[in-house]
Amino acid sequence: MGVQRAIKRLVDLGVAVGALALFSPLFALLPVLIRRDSSGPALFTQERPGLHGRLFRIYKYRTMSDARDADGKLLPDAERLTPLGRLLRKTSLDELPQLFNVLRGELSLVGPRPLLVKYLPLYSPEQARRHDVMPGITGWAQVNGRNAISWEQRFALDLWYVEHWSLWLDFKILALTVLKVLKRADVSAAGHVTMPEFTGGEEA
Repeated sequence: MGVQRAIKRLVDLGVAVGALALFSPLFALLPVLIRRDSSGPALFTQERPGLHGRLFRIYKYRTMSDARDADGKLLPDAERLTPLGRLLRKTSLDELPQLFNVLRGELSLVGPRPLLVKYLPLYSPEQARRHDVMPGITGWAQVNGRNAISWEQRFALDLWYVEHWSLWLDFKILALTVLKVLKRADVSAAGHVTMPEFTGGEEA
């Protein structure tokens, strides 16, 4: 298993470096388009829990404005999602900066998606096992419904990945991810920009 983990890391590095070179024109173009689309920085950063719950700062291209109501509160996500941001999410191009997280060893190409820090105290002991492996840009839950499935289903799929991980499974997930991106499938749950908020209480 240790050899497989080492190979997984080498694959992560090789694919990340290759993808950064391949998409280098987009890394130059997208920040300009994002800043033109709405005011604010091109990158969105946020702390997320990684392997064993250790916090790291994840990178994404910004897809929302900072529009607020009369009381200064941020508007709902659906109202702040910009036209360009909607396109970036449908094509998953907003995830491109996470290749740098892969190079830093904070993310793998494949693994359970890192969720919000505020969810950590809401997990059951079983759900918390999703942090036994490195989080990923894509994962088993992403190719089996992504944001169109329930939290219960997502946790069950994440835990299945933790228990059945192999290099072959990672390659299968990467291939399925390409198909999902091309089809632009399961980007959001019904009535939501992505997923409804996790409030705990779901059994994995």
